[in-house]
Amino acid sequence: MSILNVLMTPERAFVAVDTLAQDAVSGEISEGAKLLLIPQHNIVVAGRGSGQFFLRIYQLCLEASFRKAFSIEQIMREVGPVMDQLWPKYVQAAQDANMDLAQLQAEIVVVGWSKAQSRIVGTAYAKSVVEQPTHIAALVGGIAAPGQPLRDLPDSFHPDAILAAGSRQAAYVNEEEGRHVAGGRLIAAFLQRGEALVRDLGTI
Repeated sequence: MSILNVLMTPERAFVAVDTLAQDAVSGEISEGAKLLLIPQHNIVVAGRGSGQFFLRIYQLCLEASFRKAFSIEQIMREVGPVMDQLWPKYVQAAQDANMDLAQLQAEIVVVGWSKAQSRIVGTAYAKSVVEQPTHIAALVGGIAAPGQPLRDLPDSFHPDAILAAGSRQAAYVNEEEGRHVAGGRLIAAFLQRGEALVRDLGTI
C-alpha cells in the first residue's frame, strides 16, 4: 500500500513516500525507491502500490525527458494512456505468478516546475482494473494517500510535520491491512524553480 503525499503551491511543492517494500511472491521485506527525479526538468515521479509498475513508468518518463521539445505538460498527458497500455501485461504477469489480483493497484504522481506556466503543476494517476481507464486528476493543493488519518491536520511544509503525518498514516494503513505494509523511512523531495532536493526525514 505505502504512503504518498503531495503538497503544492504555485511556487513550491513536496512529495513524500515511505521506503518499505515487499516482494509480492516471497513476502521478503526490503527498501524501495518510490520517488525518483527527472532533475534537468525539476520533476518528481512517485508511486504507491506496485513497485515494478512504478519503475516502468518512471523509466518511460525519463526516456521521454531527453526529447528536444520536452515539457511537463506533455508527459502528464502521456502517462495515463501509457498506464492503460501496460496494465494488461502487468495483470498477466501477476496471474502467472499466482498473485492475488485483488491486490493489484498503482497510484502515480508527476509533479514539477512548468516553464510554460511559471508555476508548480502536478497530476495524479490511479489504475486497478483493465476494464476501466486510468483515473487522472490534476493536483490542486496536493494529495494524501491514505488521506483519512490526516483529515484534521493542517497542511505544512515543515519536515517535522511531514514526518509526523507519515508516521500517523503508516500506523493507520498497517492497522487497516492487518499487516506491515507501510513504514521504513520517509523520503521527501522538495521542489521549487531551479531546485530539486531529496531528504531522508527519518523513520516512521
